[in-house]
Amino acid sequence: MTAPSSSITTRKGGRWIEQWDPEDETFWKETGEKVAHRNLFFSVLSEHIGFSIWTLWSVMVLFMGPEYGLTPADKFFIISMATLVGAIVRVPYTFAVARFGGRNWTIIAASMLLVPTIAAFVVMEPGTSFGTFLVCAMLAGVGGGNFASSMTNINSFFPLRRKGWALGLNAGGGNIGVPVVQLIGLAVIGAGGGPRLLLGIYIPLIVVAAVLGALYMDNITSVRNDTGAAREAVKDPHTWIMSFLYIGTFGSFIGYSFAFGLVLQTQFGRTPLESAYVTFIGPLLGSLIRPVGGWLADKYGGARITLGNFVGMGAATAVIVVASMEESLALFTTAFIVLFVLSGLGNGSTYKMIPGIFQAKAAAKGLTGEDAAAYGRRLSGASMGLIGAVGAVGGLGINLAFRQSFLSVGSGTGAFVAFLAFYAACFAVTWAVYLRRPATSRATATTASEAKTQLSYAEV
Repeated sequence: MTAPSSSITTRKGGRWIEQWDPEDETFWKETGEKVAHRNLFFSVLSEHIGFSIWTLWSVMVLFMGPEYGLTPADKFFIISMATLVGAIVRVPYTFAVARFGGRNWTIIAASMLLVPTIAAFVVMEPGTSFGTFLVCAMLAGVGGGNFASSMTNINSFFPLRRKGWALGLNAGGGNIGVPVVQLIGLAVIGAGGGPRLLLGIYIPLIVVAAVLGALYMDNITSVRNDTGAAREAVKDPHTWIMSFLYIGTFGSFIGYSFAFGLVLQTQFGRTPLESAYVTFIGPLLGSLIRPVGGWLADKYGGARITLGNFVGMGAATAVIVVASMEESLALFTTAFIVLFVLSGLGNGSTYKMIPGIFQAKAAAKGLTGEDAAAYGRRLSGASMGLIGAVGAVGGLGINLAFRQSFLSVGSGTGAFVAFLAFYAACFAVTWAVYLRRPATSRATATTASEAKTQLSYAEV
C-alpha cells in the first residue's frame, strides 16, 4: 500500500497541505515527521513571544514605584485583567486555526502583539492614569490566545502516540516566554534602563516571529471547524472535569507567574531588582519540565502522573503557608519554586490526558482504527480550546485571591490556604474519575466496550 504524500501547494491565502495522515506510519516516517517538526518549531517561537507579551505586566509593575501612585491592590488588579483577557480570547483563537489556517493565523496572531506593546511604549510614564494602564494590560491579554491556536494547530500535525511529547514541547516552549520576559526585565533593571527599553526589545521580535511564520509554516486543508464537535465537547462532562484539573495546573503556573514578583515586593519588602533576581526561576523551571510531564504521561499514564503531581503541589503549598506565617523568605522562595516546577509537570500530564480520554470514548462507541483516531482528534481538538481557556481563568482567581488576602490580612497566607484546599479537591477528582476502578463499576457496565472504557481511563 502506498502512503499518501504531503502535497504542499500555494494558493490564495498561503501554503496549504492537501493530504495529511500522521497516523499512517509510512507517511509519518517519509514525509510527515519533518513537516510536523518544522511547523512545531515556528509555532513555539510565535507562542513563546505571545506568552511574553501576555505576562509583560508582571514585569512592568516592578518598575512602577511610588511615583506612579498605584497601591499593591491596584497592581494585582492590573495583572488580573491581563490574565482574564488572555483566558477569554483562547476560545475564539481555537476556532481561528480552522477558519484561517494554522500558518495564516500564526501570522495574524503574532502581528496583533504589536498593538499592546506599542500602546504600552507610548503611555508608560508617571502621571498616566490607572485606567490607561489597565486598558494596556487588557490589550496584552491577546498574547494568551496564542497558546490555544498553537496547541490546536500542532494537535493536527502529530499522531496520537506522539501528542504528549509534541503538545508538551509546544506548550513548554511557549511557557518559557514568561521567564524570558522576566529575565530581560531583570537585565533592563540591572542596567538602569526603564520600561520603554524592555518594550523596545520586543517590538522587532514580534515582527520576526510573524515573518518566519509566513515563510516556513503550513496550513492543513483538512482541518475544519466542527460545530457539532464543539457542541458535543461542551456537553461532555470530561471537558469540564479536565478544565477543573487544568485550573489546578496551568492556572497555578500562569497565576503565580504574574504574581510572584509582586508578592515578594509586597510581603517581604524586596526591591524591584531583588524581586527580579528570583522571579524568573520558577516559571523557567516550570516551562522546561512541561515536556517531561507529557513524556511521563505517554509512558505511565497521564492520570497517574497528574494524581501524584497534585500530592506534591499540596505539600509544597503547605510549606509555603508555614514559611509565610514564619516570615522565612528563604523557605518561602524555595517552596514557591518547587510549586512552579510541579505546576509545569502537571501542565504536561493533564494536557496529554485529553486525547487519551476521547480515544477511550471512541472505543466505548465500538470505533476502531482510523475511525477511532478521527473521533479522538475531533473531540480532543474541540475541547482543548475550552479547557485551556477555563484553565487560564484559574490564573485570574489566583491573582484576585492574592489581592483580597493582602487587603484583608496584609499577607498572602490566606490565599495559599485556599490554594491548598483546591489542590486537595483536584486530587480527589483525578482519583475518583480516572483511577478508581471498583469491581462493582465493571460488573454493572452495560456493554463490554463500556467496561473497557472504565478500565482504560487509568491509561490516559
